[in-house]
Amino acid sequence: MPNARERALSDGIETLGDVDLLAIVLGTGSRGLSVAPFAATLLDAEGGLVGLLRSSPHTLSRRPGIGPAKAVRVAAAFELGRRAQIGALGVATLAMRGYDEVAAWAQPRLAPLEHEEVWLISLDAQNSVKSARRIGQGGLHGCALTTRDVLTPALRDAASAIVLVHNHPSGDPRPSAEDVAMTRAVSAACDVVGVPLLDHVVVARGGACSLFESGVP
Repeated sequence: MPNARERALSDGIETLGDVDLLAIVLGTGSRGLSVAPFAATLLDAEGGLVGLLRSSPHTLSRRPGIGPAKAVRVAAAFELGRRAQIGALGVATLAMRGYDEVAAWAQPRLAPLEHEEVWLISLDAQNSVKSARRIGQGGLHGCALTTRDVLTPALRDAASAIVLVHNHPSGDPRPSAEDVAMTRAVSAACDVVGVPLLDHVVVARGGACSLFESGVP
């Protein structure tokens, strides 16, 4: 019977199930288990692909039969998929004229992450996206940014206006006191340089929230 690699080549990678795809990424099984049963056991233990996505390489490497090399390969496969999705969706023709467009762009990219990321979206005069870049990354409980961290890339991109987006790994999109304080500081600095902050949107697995629609700043 053809193995997963042979079926991927003959029938197409898209025909393989989750277990076979994970088996290809892992490469080998563990003591007493060939790679396919080992992949199935790992998926069950992690709660499927979503659970595996949320497991850090460090945590995954502590599982019997995994180790650092396999854990990093799994994490790399997920990261490649995430980057490919971002690239395929693109940003060049997007317009961000309101909270709904920002949330729709950010939700699939940031909500599943187990760490916090802050993204800067630079807009032109028609509120079309000129660039979208990550400007901060932290742990489960956030990351610290200064107004300079926001304004320097915005001015470099010659942005007419900007939007900030970040995620809450906790799953709760409600803004924290730190989110409110950062939004007010960035908005004030943006007013000084003439590049308005149009919104700051928080996304999470439990939904999304606009700080501006919530009355901040």
